[in-house]
Amino acid sequence: IMQLHAVETTAITWSGTGLAIGLWEGETDLSGDWAALDKRLGGTISEIIEEASFKGKAKSVLSARVGSGEVRKVIVVGLGSKDDGDWETLRQAAGAAAKRARAEKCDRFGLALPILEDAAGSVQAIAEGIQLALYQDKRFKSNGGKDGDETPKENPERVELLLPGVDGAIAQNALDQAAAYVAGTVLSRELVAAPANVVTPVTLAALANKLGEEHGLEVEVLGQEECEARGMGSFLGVAQASDLPPQFIHMTYRPEGEPRKKLGIIGKGLTFDSGGLNVKVGAGSMIAMMKVDMGGAGAMFGAAKAIALLKPDVEVHFITASTENMISGRAMHPGDILTASNGKTIEVNNTDAEGRLTLADALVFADKLGLDAMVDLATLTGACVVALGNSMAGVWSPDEDLSAAFVTAGKAAGEKLWPMPMEPSYFDGLKSVVADMKNTGPRPGGAITAALFLQEFVEETPWAHIDLAGPVWTDSASGINPAGATGFGVRTLVNWVLS
Repeated sequence: IMQLHAVETTAITWSGTGLAIGLWEGETDLSGDWAALDKRLGGTISEIIEEASFKGKAKSVLSARVGSGEVRKVIVVGLGSKDDGDWETLRQAAGAAAKRARAEKCDRFGLALPILEDAAGSVQAIAEGIQLALYQDKRFKSNGGKDGDETPKENPERVELLLPGVDGAIAQNALDQAAAYVAGTVLSRELVAAPANVVTPVTLAALANKLGEEHGLEVEVLGQEECEARGMGSFLGVAQASDLPPQFIHMTYRPEGEPRKKLGIIGKGLTFDSGGLNVKVGAGSMIAMMKVDMGGAGAMFGAAKAIALLKPDVEVHFITASTENMISGRAMHPGDILTASNGKTIEVNNTDAEGRLTLADALVFADKLGLDAMVDLATLTGACVVALGNSMAGVWSPDEDLSAAFVTAGKAAGEKLWPMPMEPSYFDGLKSVVADMKNTGPRPGGAITAALFLQEFVEETPWAHIDLAGPVWTDSASGINPAGATGFGVRTLVNWVLS
């Protein structure tokens, strides 16, 4: 088990298996403390910099064996432009250095990176980068993660952040904060990565109860009959073809004393999406990846865990209407009309646009809780991926300040969100001859009409919608994200709650 520690030792005097330092772009001519360290290590740092024409570009990494003395291996990681340096710079650099330390089999690893103006935020970002980059998911590998005859990569046993001049109490608190953010992100990664025969509406309800027992969250789970009694016809229309019962999950974190504010986080919880009778077929349908269609709920659960650990003075409600979208003799048909819990009727012109149908009743439920603000997160549209690519989420809100708050929270978390338009005239594409609205509009602007659809189920509460269909998953490891589920959204949500 990796241990992470903050120490006041300088890089010049530290000893251990592997030592990593960070250098800004354009500052690779060693001077001051780095020159002294280079002299101590027999000129190894300057030698590898010269041999590799190392310029300090972001996330570039060098390493070399020094010898068998007090430091055996040295690692140099580039930080990029100093003018652009921020917490994400430190987060990514720490991750890059940690992965190289693992590859070099450094069991005791020391890391010296620059501390920016906010020491606590800098230390937290570094700690997050190390732990998230070193995360490995071996749950479903029978041989414990071995690939053929290769030995699985072992993380360093002890990692020391070299923080001379940083107050010890500030550093330790930052490590504790990072641990909560990482715990939530890892939970989200593991939920999204798990297959649909492991993560189901029933197992998500069980997870909610487990989080409630472990962290003192209030938990309410509504089954089929309770949802029927509340008139959740939109949610239940999606659920009716599955052999697994729908689970409407509501967790509440309440702080001690009067809450500073009350917030809601709603996650789309489709544990598998076949497309329904508009079945996903052909190249590009991605049916084999539809376990990730609960990525919004995954972020919501991860945020719930992190917030329960951090114990802020904010009341937070966590909600997901969880089900599968399947095919059977009970399946909703294209053309069916559903009635949501606010009384609005929906003509289902595409059963593969099911996520918004489940979110509709979840938003109505949350809107009645007297919240100061709420947000839903969903892997909602391929149109958002077309618009913003795979590394950025879109955020929609009729409240510009709320939208900006999520962009800011995302920037601090290293998660990119882009504000998108709520163009009222586009709602014309959702008009129905036989019902209040259809569940999909024309193909152009599909991510926008999806947001406009959701807005119909919010009356009182300031609300934002985040479409994270792109960044919820990556096919290849990138930065601090492994190949697979990224845990996108957790750290943004926690930043928003704490703000």
